[in-house]
Amino acid sequence: MRIVRRIHAVLLSTSCAAVLLAFPLAARAVGPSGDVYLGFSRLGSSVDYPEAGGLNGWEGAVHLKLRRLFKVQSGVEGDVAQYGLGASSASPRNTTFMAGPRTTVGVLGLKAYAHGLAGVEILGNSASIPISGNALILGAGGGVEMKIVPLFGWRVAGDYLIEPTSPEPGYRYRLSTGLVFKF
Repeated sequence: MRIVRRIHAVLLSTSCAAVLLAFPLAARAVGPSGDVYLGFSRLGSSVDYPEAGGLNGWEGAVHLKLRRLFKVQSGVEGDVAQYGLGASSASPRNTTFMAGPRTTVGVLGLKAYAHGLAGVEILGNSASIPISGNALILGAGGGVEMKIVPLFGWRVAGDYLIEPTSPEPGYRYRLSTGLVFKF
């Protein structure tokens, strides 16, 4: 059973990363403009893992621009992230899937954005005493993007996350940085 969970987690993570990397090419050919982000993320401590000071991981997001009014761009964003304490099978894992509206403003070569996200958080590991559970997760935050070359930029972002349906609601921050591909 542990091996099946491990294989499932690896396949899920690999599939999400592949979709996030392949999406810009297909979207550029057929649909609205937007961007894809993939980077390092640090999740602050929470009630889920009180003995851990925080969790390291990766975050990926897809943003589709839907409407432009002057220099303000409105759109939707999908976000997936996975965090853990280490490579051990006994280490806790935290995976989030969220989506929501995003507003972007471009000023002086920088793009600042704000978003509100809602989704599901999946907790688990494959140790002999597994941690498991799902909870609603809400997030609000934003970030800044700086253009590196025509199609690529660098993003620094921060979010405040809350688990309102958890028996002990958890509150924490998330800091991320990484590469943005614009299409």
